[in-house]
Amino acid sequence: MNATPHPAGTDLVLADIAGLLARLIEDEYGLDDVEIGMATTFNRDLELESIDLVTLAGLLEERYGERVNFAEFLAGMEFDEIIELTVGRLVEYVVASLKAAEAS
Repeated sequence: MNATPHPAGTDLVLADIAGLLARLIEDEYGLDDVEIGMATTFNRDLELESIDLVTLAGLLEERYGERVNFAEFLAGMEFDEIIELTVGRLVEYVVASLKAAEAS
């Protein structure tokens, strides 16, 4: 199944990722009223475990295909950076990855 291409706008990507995270949190923890914005942290605010990041990587690949490599993105970070990772930083990475894919 190919990912659906769309304009790589920050608002669209934020909406996509917030939707994926909401689905993940609801499926795993039964929470359905979590506010997700650019400043939301994966660890402190969403309390995601490392296994949840693996699940998120799969959801991102399902949504964007090989243009977005979440595992590679995380691999380039120090442990402290991963702990402090915000939704906004992921959104910026996804937007940059999609723009790079469009340019090539």
